[in-house]
Amino acid sequence: MESMGKKKPRPRRSFTPECKAEIVELCRRGDRSVGQVAKDFDLTETAVRDWVKQAEVDAGERDGLTRSECEELAQLRRENCRLREDVEILKRATAFFAKETR
Repeated sequence: MESMGKKKPRPRRSFTPECKAEIVELCRRGDRSVGQVAKDFDLTETAVRDWVKQAEVDAGERDGLTRSECEELAQLRRENCRLREDVEILKRATAFFAKETR
């Protein structure tokens, strides 16, 4: 018997950019509230609000990082991490060979 008040976690779904744009457009029209649009598409209200905010940032209507800037930042962070690892390996190799030559 299931314990009362506990919901099963909703499986994680992914949505195409076209689908997100369509849902954002429905919210922007103003015919229905964000909550109603979320309910109609069986989405969380938070997810729909986040999509609307990101669309506003991408359109220059709100401050923040655009989607392309977020992607670039993530790529640069990955590269930075890899380079730090490379530097650490080179430091260890230098120390090793310095010991060997003495």
